[in-house]
Amino acid sequence: MAKSHSAVLAHHFDSVEQQREASSLGMWIFLVTEIMFFGGLFTGYVVYRTIYPGVFAEGSHHLDITLGGINTVVLITSSLTMALAVRSAQLSNRKSLVIFLILTILLGLTFLGIKLVEYGHKFRDHLVPGFGFSYPGPEAGHVELFFVFYFFMTGLHALHMVAGVGVLTILLILAGRGFFSAEYYTPMELAGLYWHFVDIVWIFLFPLLYLIGLHLKGS
Repeated sequence: MAKSHSAVLAHHFDSVEQQREASSLGMWIFLVTEIMFFGGLFTGYVVYRTIYPGVFAEGSHHLDITLGGINTVVLITSSLTMALAVRSAQLSNRKSLVIFLILTILLGLTFLGIKLVEYGHKFRDHLVPGFGFSYPGPEAGHVELFFVFYFFMTGLHALHMVAGVGVLTILLILAGRGFFSAEYYTPMELAGLYWHFVDIVWIFLFPLLYLIGLHLKGS
């Protein structure tokens, strides 16, 4: 029996459906390894936050909740546009697919731009861990530990965002050429899974880093 949709079917698969299932399994395995990776960071954060709860809350007091909140809305919106992009591919709607991919990329770049602004504020205030770190009081070392977690966790998340924007840019080029249709949209579906995963990670990062010092705002 001839293989279907030979233009996109790899030679070692019997059908596009088999190829899609194998690709999905590969992506889910990759996401599990990512969960384990971020899980180690979250575990370390929880351990030290349990040991130094007041100091971590004090460090959180120096984060910009407004910018963090805007970025949260930006990413939630990007999850919607990403889902609509996948749906457009499933419906063979090239115009909508291109539009929603562009919107998702722009939202991703907006998130990264706001994050760079936040990092700039930390450099200005000498809150970047290292030789230039400066913080008054006897708990400076423990506050610096909080910012070590802040920069490592948000920086790693930002790198995943950069990778996601890069992948979506490639998919945008392919979408413009009519590469995706109702018969073949697996790359869009897999990119959507990755994008939603990155968004979910931020949903956890925002309260853990930004909101734990909220009660100190009025103090």
